Amino acid sequence: MSVRKPDLKAVRREPVTDTILLMSITIGIFAVMYIIAMIAFGGGFLKPQQIFDMLNENAFLIIISCGLTVVMITGSIDISVGGVTALVTMVCVMILNGSIFQGTDMSDSMRIFLAVLVAVGIGLAFGAVQGALIAFLEIQPFIITLAGMFFARGMITIISVQPQKATGDIAALLQRRLEIPWLGSPNKKGIMIPAKMEIGVIIALAAVVLIFLLLRFLKLGRGFYAVGGNQQSALMLGINVRKTRFMAHLISGLLAGIAGFVFTMHTCAGNATNATASEMNAIASSIIGGTLLTGGVGNVIGTFFGVLTLTTIKSIVVTSGLREPWWQSITTGAMLCFFILLQSVVLSWRNKKIRMPSAAAGRKEKAEQPAK
Repeated sequence: MSVRKPDLKAVRREPVTDTILLMSITIGIFAVMYIIAMIAFGGGFLKPQQIFDMLNENAFLIIISCGLTVVMITGSIDISVGGVTALVTMVCVMILNGSIFQGTDMSDSMRIFLAVLVAVGIGLAFGAVQGALIAFLEIQPFIITLAGMFFARGMITIISVQPQKATGDIAALLQRRLEIPWLGSPNKKGIMIPAKMEIGVIIALAAVVLIFLLLRFLKLGRGFYAVGGNQQSALMLGINVRKTRFMAHLISGLLAGIAGFVFTMHTCAGNATNATASEMNAIASSIIGGTLLTGGVGNVIGTFFGVLTLTTIKSIVVTSGLREPWWQSITTGAMLCFFILLQSVVLSWRNKKIRMPSAAAGRKEKAEQPAK
């Protein structure tokens, strides 16, 4: 008895998802852009330390961008993350420099541990309150999170009008950098200088991996996509839409609190202007990374490269001699418009291409039916 081999031509490959497609485009554009910068400008772009500097400066932005990605996948928004990050920074610095619990005999490690707990607590509090109002009372997310942003920014000046600074051994401990000798580069004297990475970068990369695993493998993560794609369909699938939306904002608040502590590790300074416009940069990074504002599509890997793409554009602008801050804003807006237009064109073309074979197959099947 002969076994019939399957017709390989008849086997139809499943198209890649919108999430994978948009993420791949972002990674490709970042790679091309960075290679062009290396060729055109050389200098720092040729050194591995340039990538680590980008990560060191934007570790906190990577974390809050992951939170924004989760929220935007559900079709919601959170613009309070910048204010929460700044509030956490101020409180943590005051704990570290002894302005809070001034009379107590606490070691540096104890103050750091307390600062971490407070950062997580503040983030969870904002996420829980905003998530409850949005999910269970069905108030517009933009209005609630806008109020949260104003509240957080206002609380900073109530806590301390003057900027705060952490110094001494505790600052040196927080700002300690890890050396990576095999990725070093020689200086002008030919001495090999190892690449240096802050501990906050490790925290940011861990956040990216954990959120990726959550979205990819856990039921809650799949629920985020379902709710963002179609809430009515998600209800019919047995998904608790309100709980899912609440959890998305809770995660965003938690990550904003962690980002505040990472920001503290980087600067050791508390100021009312900390993390200014970071919520807009996080939204832009998520969109550039392939997350749609309409919900249902997004990936934190794409968001990570979205942050790097945005940072690379700003570095190119500064290297070109346009050091005024408005040029960075102009290029950020132009990049955001470009990626939104690109996503629209690519998805429209892709959906049209997918529908065409299906429509042709339907016409063929109808033509082959015997006439009654």
